[in-house]
Amino acid sequence: MDISDLSGRWALVTGAGSGIGGATALALARRGADLAICDIDEDGMAQTLSAVEALGRKTIARRVDVADREAMRAFAEAVHAEIPAVDILVNNAGVAIAATFVDTTLEDWEWIVGINLMGVIHGCHFFVPRMIERGAGGHVVNISSMAGYLALVSMSAYNVTKFGVRGLSEAMRGELAPHGIGVTAVCPGIINTPIVGKMRVRGLAGHESRQQAVQAFTRRNYPPERLAAGILDAIRRNKAVAPITPEARAGWWLKRLAPGLVHWLNRRAGKRIAEEEAGRTPGA
Repeated sequence: MDISDLSGRWALVTGAGSGIGGATALALARRGADLAICDIDEDGMAQTLSAVEALGRKTIARRVDVADREAMRAFAEAVHAEIPAVDILVNNAGVAIAATFVDTTLEDWEWIVGINLMGVIHGCHFFVPRMIERGAGGHVVNISSMAGYLALVSMSAYNVTKFGVRGLSEAMRGELAPHGIGVTAVCPGIINTPIVGKMRVRGLAGHESRQQAVQAFTRRNYPPERLAAGILDAIRRNKAVAPITPEARAGWWLKRLAPGLVHWLNRRAGKRIAEEEAGRTPGA
C-alpha cells in the first residue's frame, strides 16, 4: 500500500490515547490521513485528538472499551455514518498481566482476553466487512508482540492473547488478499509505553516480572514513535509478521533456529521461580 501520501484516506486506531496508539495515529496524520480514534483514557485521547487536529486532519473520537461489543458496534456506526469505510485499521489497544498460569485468576483471563484478543476481533468484525464492500483495498494492522511467538514463563495469559492475535492476522491475511486488503501482525519488543505501569501483577513471579520489565523498558528507552515508523513501513511492504525492534527480530529467529534453547531457558526460569516461591515465608 502506498503510504507516501494518505491525503483523503481514513485510518482508525484503537488505544490511541498514549503509547503505540497515540504515536501511530500521529504518524498517519503526518502522512495526510484523517483519523478515527478511540480509547478509554479520555484525557490521553484528547491530547492525541488535539495534535491530529493541529495538523489540519478531520477526526472522529469516542471513548470506547474495545472489549465491549456494543460499544464497538456504536463506534463503528458513528464512523460509517461519516465515511463508507476506513482505509487503514490499527487494532492496538492492549493490556498486560505478569503472573504464572497458577497465579492467574479466571477474572484476569476474562479481562485480558476481552481487551487483547476480543478487542482485535471486535475491530475486525465491525470494520473489515465495510472495507470489503467498498472494494478499494486497504490494510489491517493488529498489534501482537514478540510474546506472540516467544512464550515466556510468568506471562501465560499475555502470551495466549498475543499468540491469538498473530494467528488471527495470518488467517485473515489469506482471506482478505483477494480483496486487496493486506494484514500485518506487528510484534514489538520492549517499547517505552505506559503499559508496564498499568500491568496487573500476581505472585512472586509477577512482581519480579514487573521489576524486570520496568528496568528493561527504562534501559531500552525505545520510543513508540520509532515503532510507529516501523508500522508504516510494514504497511508499505505488506508484511505478514513484523518483528520491528532488534530484540523482537532476535527472538523471531531464535525461536526458529534454536527452539530447544528457548525451551531450556523457559524450564530454567520456571525452576527458579518455583524454588523462590517455595522459599518465600508466609506474609513475606
